[in-house]
Amino acid sequence: MNRARLRDLGLTIGHLPAGPLNAITDIPGVLVGHETIISDAPDVVRSGVTVIVPEEGKVWQRHLFAGAHVLNGTGEMTGLSWIEEFGLMCGPLAITGTHSVGAVHEGLVSYELKQDFEFDFCLPLVAETDDSWLNDARALAVRPSHLLAALKAAAPGPVPEGNVGGGTGMNAHEFKAGIGTASRRAAAAGETWTVGVLVQANYGRRHQLRLDGKPVGEAIPTTEVPSPWPQTRDEGSIIAVIATDAPLLPHQCKRLAQRAGLGVGRAGGIGAPSSGDIFFAFSTGNAHSAADESRVHAARFLPDFALADLLQAVIEATEESIWNALCAAETMTGQHGRVSHAIPLDRLQDIAKT
Repeated sequence: MNRARLRDLGLTIGHLPAGPLNAITDIPGVLVGHETIISDAPDVVRSGVTVIVPEEGKVWQRHLFAGAHVLNGTGEMTGLSWIEEFGLMCGPLAITGTHSVGAVHEGLVSYELKQDFEFDFCLPLVAETDDSWLNDARALAVRPSHLLAALKAAAPGPVPEGNVGGGTGMNAHEFKAGIGTASRRAAAAGETWTVGVLVQANYGRRHQLRLDGKPVGEAIPTTEVPSPWPQTRDEGSIIAVIATDAPLLPHQCKRLAQRAGLGVGRAGGIGAPSSGDIFFAFSTGNAHSAADESRVHAARFLPDFALADLLQAVIEATEESIWNALCAAETMTGQHGRVSHAIPLDRLQDIAKT
């Protein structure tokens, strides 16, 4: 069976409706770009970088309220101290492999330095999960130029998923995984808003995997579909990026980021001690320049007790994003002949319908 998104298989998660694209790009102005690196010589490379660029690329001038949450901190997202202090997203967010954080960070800084931005203080947001099982991470194949290529490729519309960008070498629940995205429409304070999620999934054990509560992983044992790694291998990590057009303040963005952990839990993640589970949320509902210190700024925001459906939207879209990563990813052979098998979609349909 050809690879497909979860809903293309006739399977749905949750109760809230999805946006038109069922992707983080359902939020107006949000762009996504990938740069994928696959090579067998001189090094076996299965890596890349993914960027989420709000404000149609003008996020360097039009800063957004944001917040973050760390479920388990065996991982990295640079720039979180700035987010904690000011609650402002002042540039794109990039996701890559663990050993590539420095190169991607340099790429973001170098891009900004070449622009004529009024606000030239740059603490880039770069997140990682470890692709070193399939990818020879010692090769340091991702360079600043790859980040620049991902920025150039950033676009609205459907988002490529699975073995692309930062997700190229990633695995989840002992199946091939990578990048996945989904969205939901939710009501609050008399209006309807959109919440979009994008994940880089690289975590979890086979027996933990659930689809809307059904024990899919237990139904597809490693005797049927081999695991890509020994059972003694530590868990990996997951990065989730949440975007919404609902007007939120930084502490409200943080509340949304926290709920991504519930979506990960519904899919079977446990926030293992060796896992880096880091979640970031931003709102496009208010935009301003931090460089403008000459006047009082005004902001719209929803009441805190009106956010219930938005929180549910994050949970549902996170779970579906993980499943879209699993369903889109294709079987991949990496370094040392290691193979990560794609989840069989026909078996998934059979299990989900029982």
